[in-house]
Amino acid sequence: MREVHYHDWLSNPVLVKKHDGSWRMCVDFTDLNKSCPKDCYPLPEIDWKVESLCGYPFKCFLDAYKGYHQIQMAKEDEEKTAFHTNQGVFCYTKMSFGLKNAGATYQRLVDKAFEKQIGRNLEVYVDDLVIKSHTENELLRDIEETFHNLRKINMKLNPKKCTFGAEEGAFLGYVVGTQEIKACPEKVEAVVKLHLPRTLKEAQSLNGKLAGYFELTPYYIKIV
Repeated sequence: MREVHYHDWLSNPVLVKKHDGSWRMCVDFTDLNKSCPKDCYPLPEIDWKVESLCGYPFKCFLDAYKGYHQIQMAKEDEEKTAFHTNQGVFCYTKMSFGLKNAGATYQRLVDKAFEKQIGRNLEVYVDDLVIKSHTENELLRDIEETFHNLRKINMKLNPKKCTFGAEEGAFLGYVVGTQEIKACPEKVEAVVKLHLPRTLKEAQSLNGKLAGYFELTPYYIKIV
């Protein structure tokens, strides 16, 4: 970040509680996002990404360190992200969480950076990467290739959220094993604890919440 002295845009900072109980400082870019054209670069189909990991006994679950902040903002756009604090007005020099096209921009980056790997030994959804291998020898080769491509674009990983050589792990809200896919327990906890619907509106609400967990239906999938 850097300080801004003469700004045309100004947004409010907000604190958002993360699932692990810690807090993330975000900026409310509502007005800025309304003025920005939509980047229509598509995000991958989540169910395709999850299904493609089945049948691989060795997986590495990788997470980019503060992913969006690893992308440099265009110099002329930096001050559009200005926000106020009790110590002055600052703007981001790296892409910030909450910007309208941040997800599409990041997906375009990883698709280009790993285009020779995606579908073969790697699956990527924004800042979540999973290396998939059939044997230990392939695993070492695939890790080396992935890290080589990470270095080329200078992308850093968060070691606290990386797992290597696992048979099962969490990816995009699902626990993916070698031959089955299950919903992550913490993702369905709120649904499990819901009371029995008593009205049509409550039944419609419950149906909408459950829909996402019953989209994957191949024979090897077990939803719990």
